[in-house]
Amino acid sequence: MRTTTQAPDDVLAPYPVEAITPRVIAQRLRESGLIVVDGLTRRSDVRQLALLFMNLYAHRDSDPDGITTIRNNGSTENRPGFEGFASGPLAPHTERSGIPTPPRLMFMACARPADRGGECLLTDGRELYNNLWTHRPEAAVALSEPRTAFYGMGDGAGGGHAAQVFTRLPGGRIAVRLRLDALARWSPMVEPYLRDLRAAALQDQVTLPLAAGQAYILDNTRWLHARGAFSGDRRFWRVLGDPRFPLPTGFLPINRTTTTAAEVARTAGLPTGEEGIV
Repeated sequence: MRTTTQAPDDVLAPYPVEAITPRVIAQRLRESGLIVVDGLTRRSDVRQLALLFMNLYAHRDSDPDGITTIRNNGSTENRPGFEGFASGPLAPHTERSGIPTPPRLMFMACARPADRGGECLLTDGRELYNNLWTHRPEAAVALSEPRTAFYGMGDGAGGGHAAQVFTRLPGGRIAVRLRLDALARWSPMVEPYLRDLRAAALQDQVTLPLAAGQAYILDNTRWLHARGAFSGDRRFWRVLGDPRFPLPTGFLPINRTTTTAAEVARTAGLPTGEEGIV
């Protein structure tokens, strides 16, 4: 059974769209990687707001205006990579994880909520990393080893990308990149930790039941998104893009003990990597 928690009110409290400015969006994304908005009644409202703070990113399924309509089309339930256009649940994932450089931002607006279910489920990568480091530090280290995951079709035609769940960045920052569906493949080095990874990603989820006109904007290098199964004509508008303002990649880990990643790696018999970075 999925375990969900509620995030602090200051993270999920919606901003009225009339109070939203590029400065407000930039500040919230730098602080927490997430902002919730209310008052977007039309598709054109979503695009107009998006153009204020992001350069739009063309997607396989987007329309000429750069917006993708997410709804159950009744034909992709069991097709890997297209589950978003069905009515089943979606596991926590990074948007466009199978390309070299995923879009930095995802803007997801509710045009019509489901009759039942369909809640937005979000996992803060910072909480996920801290959870693993606290309870299974060897998992956090292994999942940071380069090229221990492959996301995508891997069909020899340029589909897919070798990566890792946690990427260590200059200045001690960490970025998350994850998918847990049939298009994810794993190195034997990390397979023993996948159960812990899945459990932590679900444990740290927050539930965001958006009403019509509400939306969230997230940093795709920090937050994972998912969805509950639903019934009814649930419709969302999604915009992908990159920020028009400086935005540090990923997150700074929560303060912890001084035990280094290299020390944990040696204990677990893993490669030591770059000592002291994590």
